[in-house]
Amino acid sequence: MSNNVAIKVQNLSKAYQLGQIGTGTISRDLERWYARMRGKEDPFLRIGESNNQNTRSTSDVVWSLKDINFEIEQGDAVGIIGRNGAGKSTLLKILSKVTAPTTGKISGKGRIASLLEVGTGFHPELSGRENIFLNGAILGMRKKEIQRKLEEIVDFAGIERYLDTPVKRYSSGMYVRLAFAVAAHLESEILIVDEVLAVGDAEFQKKCLGKMGEVSKGEGRTVLFVSHNMGSIQKLCTKAILLENGLVSFSGLVNSAIEKYTHNKKSKTAVYKIPLPINFNELPCFASELRIEDIYGNILQEIPVGQPWQIAIEFEVTKAINHFIIAIGIVNSSETNIRTTWSLEQNLLPGKYTAIFQEKELVFSTDTYNITLGLSSYEKSIQYIESVASFTISDAIFHDINKSIIRTSGTGLILNPMDIKIITKNLDE
Repeated sequence: MSNNVAIKVQNLSKAYQLGQIGTGTISRDLERWYARMRGKEDPFLRIGESNNQNTRSTSDVVWSLKDINFEIEQGDAVGIIGRNGAGKSTLLKILSKVTAPTTGKISGKGRIASLLEVGTGFHPELSGRENIFLNGAILGMRKKEIQRKLEEIVDFAGIERYLDTPVKRYSSGMYVRLAFAVAAHLESEILIVDEVLAVGDAEFQKKCLGKMGEVSKGEGRTVLFVSHNMGSIQKLCTKAILLENGLVSFSGLVNSAIEKYTHNKKSKTAVYKIPLPINFNELPCFASELRIEDIYGNILQEIPVGQPWQIAIEFEVTKAINHFIIAIGIVNSSETNIRTTWSLEQNLLPGKYTAIFQEKELVFSTDTYNITLGLSSYEKSIQYIESVASFTISDAIFHDINKSIIRTSGTGLILNPMDIKIITKNLDE
């Protein structure tokens, strides 16, 4: 292993037994035990199945991680990102030696301080002060070393008044403040932090990110950080590892990892089938589908701040219609109207059409937004649906952001039936 490598992971896998422990028969249990005694792999593990929580399997074993390989250099701040169930927390538990891998090995240099859950490593009956010394002793530090850091830890955590109170009486916020202060200030070479900072308030989260940046850049310590907050990952980390269903999907620069995570996630929730109105046979037109896309027509589940995006609406005209208008309204999570836009009045013949609204000028803040859709003719409503779809703006920053114009209304573009055939074919392929 290179002198600059802090952590090296080779062919790491972790399998968990679903349901009751055991194979179901004594002979198979003995076969499994004998294989383990010889240092062989479990003969009843199913090879090649990933940890996809949305699918059923014939196997009673799930691979939370499968054949993970990567290296982390000393002083790197590395983000671990991925959906819930991707294997992020399992990976950190193995790196922290909380649990053992099923196969593979880990080699590293230096002591590891980890913050995996609220109150990890704390004894509830001991006071905050006693737990600080306990955690320091676990890391192999001497009493004088811990004493030298004590005042700094207490000041950072902001719990001086409760320092000699048993931690079982602490709130979850106090727990995480003290736990992070201990992990960040004690002299370990590697700091591992799971998604526990969400328990703290916004001010403390900012303080923690600043401290982790100081630990990584100023002190040259290695930081592994798991979070669903892409903005925090982007601010703190220089590299990132993207996990999908227990497999490493990408490992490299943080901006590339976030872009892959946010851009390439195709989800059914980004394509909304619009229920037909009860009296659709009597209507001259009706909408059937709405999609959230980038400006090239690729489905987006989340949109990075500042990235151009579009809403595509499929609708059908059953009878020739004059002065047709299709409009959308966008409201944020506080039910505040952010954007209202509509097409120019048009006369349409029967056929299938797509209306595309492209957002290139207004920069939306991070939030979840709901879309209201309306179709009308001569200002008379034909179809009107509130909250027909929703989309999320993520706090990962789009690199080419240079938009500052704010509008409250705009004009959509309607493609004719001939054009929609080509687009539909490309999207399906």
